[in-house]
Amino acid sequence: MKMLQRSLLSLLMIISVIMGVPHLQGSNHLFSFNSIAHSTELVRKSAAQPAVTAVASIGMTVSNLDQALDFYTRVLTFKQVSDVEVLGSEFEQLNGLFGVRLRVVKLQLGDEFIELTEYLTPKGRQIPTDSRSHDRWFQHIAIVVRDMDQAYQHLRQYNVQHTSTAPQRIPKTNPVAAGIQAFYFKDPDGHNLEVIYFPPGKGEPKWQKPTEQLFLGIDHTAIGVSHTAQSLTFYRDVLGLKLAGESLNDGIEQAHLNLVEGARLHISGLRAATGPGVEFLEYLEPQDGRSLPYPQSSISPAIARPNDVVYWQTTVVVNDIKRLFQRLSRNRSTFISTNIIPMPEQVLGFKQGVIIRDPDGHAIQLVEK
Repeated sequence: MKMLQRSLLSLLMIISVIMGVPHLQGSNHLFSFNSIAHSTELVRKSAAQPAVTAVASIGMTVSNLDQALDFYTRVLTFKQVSDVEVLGSEFEQLNGLFGVRLRVVKLQLGDEFIELTEYLTPKGRQIPTDSRSHDRWFQHIAIVVRDMDQAYQHLRQYNVQHTSTAPQRIPKTNPVAAGIQAFYFKDPDGHNLEVIYFPPGKGEPKWQKPTEQLFLGIDHTAIGVSHTAQSLTFYRDVLGLKLAGESLNDGIEQAHLNLVEGARLHISGLRAATGPGVEFLEYLEPQDGRSLPYPQSSISPAIARPNDVVYWQTTVVVNDIKRLFQRLSRNRSTFISTNIIPMPEQVLGFKQGVIIRDPDGHAIQLVEK
């Protein structure tokens, strides 16, 4: 019996390290089978309850909020939900910057939300003019449309800046994504955007509902990643998003969509229980995508700071922010925020939050509502 108990204790201690369950304690390392059952229940709950319960919004920093607001509401038919201006030590600590005064506008399209943030102080850097789709600071939102031809003609009326040469249809040689149509373009600041059309049988069922609306909502945000396996460890194994599907995309259509000659991508889609998905774009070819948008120097760190216009931020709702913060700290994750920061009067729509970076430097804001 003692040998069995020691074996079970060793097994549970290994599980506790992996799952973040506190070590079992007891006189002379002895424990009852009630302890085993209790610890097994902790492990079961940890596995059953993902840290992230929802993807709440996708945000980006803009240089001129009034200009951006006009574009997103007039051209893409987003609806304004809120408009706040804030300053103070809480927002400095949350964003890891001194002297923060910012204006944040929340917009809605369908069931999904984006946040546009203008830093009144301090001003940041613009998006590098030579940015490419396979640079790993790349991020976009995919806006679902009812009809691609109508959407493209609508965008042409507003003289949007093309990234794709024209809308592209994924061929039948890619059965996972066959028939999906997409087009890349840019907003006034140069942020990457996509309009996407799902034929029957593809995408979320809600995109097939009859409607007169042209722009329907946001299916996902896509991010450039260097290694899919590394990103899965972070988003799936730590944050708890579920892998929904994968595909290998190449061919002339993909190259013209991304405007990257010879593009060959491993694409992985992940989702929380609610909200838009998170899509990984790993370029297998070409492999000259850059990891950082700015040259390293003593005065210009090679990272996108929250006040830089190249900065995007995915906000996710978590069920236990303190526990997740401790786990991320043990994993030596990179934090933008100084700590978990309580928000005064929930002015930004959450009680407390912390901003971290994923393995490729993309920003994730963890919030507890």
